[in-house]
Amino acid sequence: MLTSAPAAWLLVALCAVAGAYCVLRTRSALEEQRRSAGADATMGFGMAAMAVPAAAARPPGSWQVCAAVFGAMALHAAWSARPGRHGWHGRHHLHHLVGASAMVYMAAVMAGGGGHGHMGHMAQGGMGIPELTGLLLVYFTAHVLWAGARLAPSGPPAPGARDGKGGLGWADRPELARACQLAMSIGMLAMLLAM
Repeated sequence: MLTSAPAAWLLVALCAVAGAYCVLRTRSALEEQRRSAGADATMGFGMAAMAVPAAAARPPGSWQVCAAVFGAMALHAAWSARPGRHGWHGRHHLHHLVGASAMVYMAAVMAGGGGHGHMGHMAQGGMGIPELTGLLLVYFTAHVLWAGARLAPSGPPAPGARDGKGGLGWADRPELARACQLAMSIGMLAMLLAM
């Protein structure tokens, strides 16, 4: 998706590692961690798949598959974010709704661009809707700043978050979950900037 292959592969690695950690979070002792971990993992792995450089083999119809998967994810996020469903967790579902919708938008643009190009070619061809791309850039820039400000640990760990040895379990560390969300928002910014 990016103009240079090394930058694209770094983005693939960043998103895949974030997705892998989110899979680990699905085994957390804390319900708050488990609640969003599956959607975060899907977003991380989906972003990694979409960031693969154009030089790599891409099966025909892969952009349509990406659009369908993220479309289903956006519908699930919209359903989960309805008022009164999860209290303050609804805000996280709204973020997933915006993220999944942005991925549908990028996949649709790529599918409309012949399917074999990548984001670097989109910048030259002027594909996409500049106003929508701009709004998404503003949103994800604000999310990166907000998530970055929240990275510092905010106090003692939640009850039940300790592993068997009295330490904090890897799946239960909220600062690592925030770091993954920050990494994915940075990745989203990189993909949108390449448009």
